[in-house]
Amino acid sequence: MLEINNLVVQIEDKRILNGLSLTVNDGEVAAIMGPNGSGKSTLSYVIAGKEDYEVLDGEIRLDGENILEMEPDARAAAGIFLAFQYPLEIPGVGTMTFLKAALNAQRKSRGEDELTTPDFIRRVNAAADTLEINKDMLKRALNVGFSGGEKKRMEILQMALLQPRFCVLDETDSGLDIDALRIVSEGVNALRAKNRSFLVITHYQRLLNHIVPDTVHVMAQGRVVKSGGKELALELEASGYAEYRTNEAA
Repeated sequence: MLEINNLVVQIEDKRILNGLSLTVNDGEVAAIMGPNGSGKSTLSYVIAGKEDYEVLDGEIRLDGENILEMEPDARAAAGIFLAFQYPLEIPGVGTMTFLKAALNAQRKSRGEDELTTPDFIRRVNAAADTLEINKDMLKRALNVGFSGGEKKRMEILQMALLQPRFCVLDETDSGLDIDALRIVSEGVNALRAKNRSFLVITHYQRLLNHIVPDTVHVMAQGRVVKSGGKELALELEASGYAEYRTNEAA
């Protein structure tokens, strides 16, 4: 379970989150929607531990432990995963090298033995096949020269290998065509489990047609201002965000 209580965050003296509170239960898929500038991506970055954001008040607890007191690598080891809206290209770092280092680092943090190379390759190939990732992609530098859809599939591949407890998807549908959206969504749905939760950040209902949420929350002015079931996303699709745009946070 992830519990966010009265979270207040600023960057460069500009207030972004204003007393945000949110609970995502085990096994739950919670969607966050809202107008541009409402603080959605800021929330994802603060959960993951990105630098530059100053937390003025509040707490974020994963299974009762305040992760704000943990470094980003410790949060990842505890089971936090962030799929970026714009995954970075990392020239000079091979995709397979990156995946193996990330996976073994987490295993080490749990006191487990590192994977043998054959076992690692089997795991990667199985996950890649599910996500229709061309094996040639795995031979290249991480995300270098990848299309938008390929980068998003690579994010979901990492998630499939790491098996995190809490997954944050920051506008994963951004830049995806219909086929890529279907493949990525199927990869996410395959990971749904009673001990794994998701926070899906999106502007649009179309992603939620594929990854059907249990709850939908509307963010505006740096806080959650309305919550409901999956039907709330349909209401937003029909009416838009006009009523939530007054005095928005940046």
